[in-house]
Amino acid sequence: MAPPTVAEALIETLAGNGVRRIYGITGDSLNALSDALRRSPKDLGWVHTRHEEAAAFAAAAEAHLTGRMTVCAGSCGPGNLHLINGLYDAHRSRVPVLAIASQIPTAELGSDYFQETHPERLLRECTAYVETVGAVDQFARVLDRAIRTAIGERDTAAIVLPGDIAWQEIGSSGTGSAPAVPETPPAPSDADVERALAAIGSAEKITILAGAGCAGAHAELIAFARALNAPIVHTMRGKEYVEPENPFDVGMTGLLGFASGYRAMQEADLLILLGTDFPYRQFYPERAVVVQVDGRAEAIGRRTHVEIGVVADVRATLAALTPRIAPRSDRVHLATSLERFRKTRAELDGLAQEIPGKATVHPQLVARIIDELAAPDAIFSCDVGTPTIWAARYLRFNGQRRIVGSFNHGSMANALPHAIGAQASHSGRQVISLSGDGGLSMLLGELLTLRQNSLPVKVVVFNNGVLGFVALEMVTEGLVPTAVDLVPTNFAQLAQAAGILGIRAERPEDVRPALTRAFETPGPALVDVVVQRLEVAMPPKLSWAQFSGFSLFLAKAVLGGHEGEVVDLTKGSLFR
Repeated sequence: MAPPTVAEALIETLAGNGVRRIYGITGDSLNALSDALRRSPKDLGWVHTRHEEAAAFAAAAEAHLTGRMTVCAGSCGPGNLHLINGLYDAHRSRVPVLAIASQIPTAELGSDYFQETHPERLLRECTAYVETVGAVDQFARVLDRAIRTAIGERDTAAIVLPGDIAWQEIGSSGTGSAPAVPETPPAPSDADVERALAAIGSAEKITILAGAGCAGAHAELIAFARALNAPIVHTMRGKEYVEPENPFDVGMTGLLGFASGYRAMQEADLLILLGTDFPYRQFYPERAVVVQVDGRAEAIGRRTHVEIGVVADVRATLAALTPRIAPRSDRVHLATSLERFRKTRAELDGLAQEIPGKATVHPQLVARIIDELAAPDAIFSCDVGTPTIWAARYLRFNGQRRIVGSFNHGSMANALPHAIGAQASHSGRQVISLSGDGGLSMLLGELLTLRQNSLPVKVVVFNNGVLGFVALEMVTEGLVPTAVDLVPTNFAQLAQAAGILGIRAERPEDVRPALTRAFETPGPALVDVVVQRLEVAMPPKLSWAQFSGFSLFLAKAVLGGHEGEVVDLTKGSLFR
């Protein structure tokens, strides 16, 4: 029996580390891998996307949802360059993705050969490890380290594999890389526990800001908040972990947030950050003492001044702190924050009422009906921009539902590719993509990926004919929105042309029947909802510069003859 080739060894090693699919587009420099995959008895398949960027996004979504290493691949030159944006998303979300970046023949390197690039340089910024396999004997060591980096550090890694090396035979010693062992989260030191307890003991108003680092620590978080009588503000990435059955939840802060969350943080004299790297400095309180708990030392104090930094696992830290907290009877700060949240929630729900006969569909209504009709264990993805706002404010999480988004990298066009990865790895779950018309059109070809791979993703398009969040940013700077208009498009017809069920909803009374039909369809489906052009809730903190900018916009729009734009922008929830 002939020794395995490098490509065959790669397939064996990936399968041995739990990989079940490779996302990407094959090409000549990947032919050895494609052929080995075709002949392999391993339960490992290829998910053919229409763009490598989508492949990397899909791998990132699967890695986020499963916690396991996932794989994407791109052929030499443009093929693996297209992976970069999705890999950036995975890298900034710290999920374990391994990229296979194939390369031109080794004999041609340095000759300005067809499709020659230097992927080891180009991928270095969006990976924790990248190395080129320069010889067969080097392959096993490079792959081993890449896998250990991806799994052990929960980050992206890449191997650059020339096509000619992939075809070469390799000895048995070059196969079967040992599975990586994730690092054990650090426990808090006794000194850090004592310092945190001292800060808690001297504080009157305590607020918790909880992020994605609270995954797996829900019970401990609730017990901690109960001991402190403290409201819990959560980040977008923390929503799925913090929101379920949480009597201390007062919503979010930041650009997507509620006034209740913002004020709960601003009025605190002690702010406790748990597993969050919330980036917006202007939303942190100016005078509060800050305690930050994070498993990564580099995150401590990166966003705001921190008096007590605890580099430790959130769950272990809360378990150490809670039993030692002295009883606290004062509930005024908590009660006030909860009442504000109740009022804010009622106002938001009021904006999402079904009122037949209205001329336009408000996006809040669409998001609320999605939430009502979606399965209890649905997986959601959302495009950056206004779909993320509606997901943040109207999707409810119960401990079973999951959500994926480009919440750190902030890339357009992520929702549909993320949904592809979610559905490919969770065939029995309902997957719903909340897509913007700008984001969807950027990687529109991935609708064909749904059909080609028989992925029953439900795509809901918030079709407002504008790059909504970009337009809002221009408004807050006092500018008339420019170059943000999108040509009117019937995405339902495009879906039908791609062989997918497409339904269009243009009136409020159309939305529920359209979504119901789509969600009950066994295969992929797209619902194109024509929504109010620019209905965006302002963030809870509006600076004077932003307020002045908005006033300046109004003046420019009126003087410039853009009265229609002004009326459109000031409808609904813009000033809420």
